[in-house]
Amino acid sequence: MSRVEDITGTEPAGGQRPFRRRVFYIPGYDPIHPRRYRELYRREGAAQAAISGYQIGLQPKKVAGPYGWRVTSRIDGADTVADVEVLVWSDIVRDSMAQGIGATYGQLVRTAWAYIGSGALFRLMRLRKGPMIAALYPIVMLLAQLAVAVAAGWGAAVLTARWLPWWCGILPALLIAYGLLRWFRSKDHRLFAYYLMHDYAYAAWSKGANPPELEGRMAGFAKSVGEALRGDYDEVLVVGHSSGAHLGVSILSDLIRAGLPAGGPALAFLSLGQVVPMVSFLPRARRLRGDLHYLSQRQELTWVDVTAPGDGCAFALCDPVAVSGVAPPAQRWPLILSAAFTQTLSPERWKALRWRFFRLHFQYLCAFDRPGDYDYFRITAGAQTLADRYAGRAPSKSRIDRAVNRYTTMA
Repeated sequence: MSRVEDITGTEPAGGQRPFRRRVFYIPGYDPIHPRRYRELYRREGAAQAAISGYQIGLQPKKVAGPYGWRVTSRIDGADTVADVEVLVWSDIVRDSMAQGIGATYGQLVRTAWAYIGSGALFRLMRLRKGPMIAALYPIVMLLAQLAVAVAAGWGAAVLTARWLPWWCGILPALLIAYGLLRWFRSKDHRLFAYYLMHDYAYAAWSKGANPPELEGRMAGFAKSVGEALRGDYDEVLVVGHSSGAHLGVSILSDLIRAGLPAGGPALAFLSLGQVVPMVSFLPRARRLRGDLHYLSQRQELTWVDVTAPGDGCAFALCDPVAVSGVAPPAQRWPLILSAAFTQTLSPERWKALRWRFFRLHFQYLCAFDRPGDYDYFRITAGAQTLADRYAGRAPSKSRIDRAVNRYTTMA
């Protein structure tokens, strides 16, 4: 069955053709199965529809792809059919996280040196404090855990030495220290120290260059998006969240360089909660910097970047092209917008979520009590292209667009 036929059979009763969209969602550094994103979309989409007074529903996926779903909606009197596909790289993430305790502490040393030795850490601090606190958190937490384990082991050795020769305390000390470190790791689903350490270490290992396995997966992603651009859609929308934003930059750059089909759907890129500078500020991120420079001046797409100062894990309102020091004179993109959590969430919800940093980092994919001009579900399931939705929209007045990066060489 062709892609065109795949999205038929959903016409409204009146026979009018619905607006058709293909959405490709690129997650961040996340080892969780992609079904999580389907359930998040289902739950939060229903909540937003109830708040905003429109209709939205999910169905099983109808097009090729490893994981996805179909969305049907009626928003502002218009019908839309959107086929959503998650571009899965969670298996690569899981493999990179398969590190023992000792190896993780080795990552700590290498990652700290990659950012401190290159000077990237100090320049990143000039942008936003939140992401830097998030970056330093796993280092401080892991060192604190090690200090507690060593102190407990030392205490056991001292007590043993009161009754036995000193060397008899070595084994109990090692067992107690290692046992404590294992216990801390078992609680990482609450502490996130190991998870964040693996996250930062993944980019730092190659000093900003993409590992070969990731480059291979990105080439497959570009092929999938390219196939959709030859389908019967009104818009092909790529959504990159967190680390997925910089993957989206390179995927779309490769796609446009290869040439887009004439007369195809509108191409759009929505980056959410981006952490691009964490990679682009590293010395070997020449590929990413070149892609930022290239994509920022292309007329073939619309690129909107949405962040919020309340998200401590993102480089809020930082123009990823400009701060990376690679903005061309004819820069067009991205349009920098704020999700303004303190305004778009009710005081009660903001109070409940304010200190839940990881939950806030996913708020872009969730319902808002008082949505402004950013509504994830209108963007992904409404009958308006990203270009039309934000036509004439001025960027946030609080955006940061000064060049800060030391490394500006490009591939």
